Amino acid sequence: MKKQTSTQSTQDYLKHIYELTECGQPAYTNDLARELKVKPASVTGMIQKLANENPALVEYQKHQGVTLTVAGKKAALEVIRHHRLLETWLVQTLGYSWDEVHEEAERLEHVISEDFERRIATALGHPTRDPHGELIPTADLKMPVDESAPLSSLRPNQVAIIQRVSAQDVNLLRHLNELGLVPNVQIEVTAYSSFDNNLTVKVGRKSHVLGMSVTTKVFVAGKHVNT
Repeated sequence: MKKQTSTQSTQDYLKHIYELTECGQPAYTNDLARELKVKPASVTGMIQKLANENPALVEYQKHQGVTLTVAGKKAALEVIRHHRLLETWLVQTLGYSWDEVHEEAERLEHVISEDFERRIATALGHPTRDPHGELIPTADLKMPVDESAPLSSLRPNQVAIIQRVSAQDVNLLRHLNELGLVPNVQIEVTAYSSFDNNLTVKVGRKSHVLGMSVTTKVFVAGKHVNT
């Protein structure tokens, strides 16, 4: 039987394929090349390698994109669990801010042992979300159901709680923090512009006009109409 590899490069590919296929659509070579900052030819070569693993980690057909197999999804969720637990640990234990943890977790996620992972989870009280509100895969490598909706879907007089922020950009995270748009904060939409899809959002006593570059990255739950 061919021995399966689990290099940092393999883990990075599986993680990005998982993230690109969460919506139910396959991931395409150009999208992966952009995310991983490599040439499309390099992506094609790695995908073919992953498809030839035993068991196969991806399913791939030329011009039809790539999806993860059961084994590939399990491997991807393991890396994501490491990453999000590490981010949580860095914030809660070492005092990092939420805009500082991504790159540190990127480096560490590939090298920690399963015992180290278990010890972190236990020390943190088995958290279900990371500092950005993103769900943490369970210990048996299942992703909990996410019922949040993008802030961009809200309209005037709707109130909701920020559930998570899907962003890695340091500047965006700092901007959101300055505006108070962080997990577990209640927001109310007071105005909507159909011309540019901008929302006016009230956070506490302050109001902010937000464009799609922000409202598509912030996800909310428990939305209802303010009466």
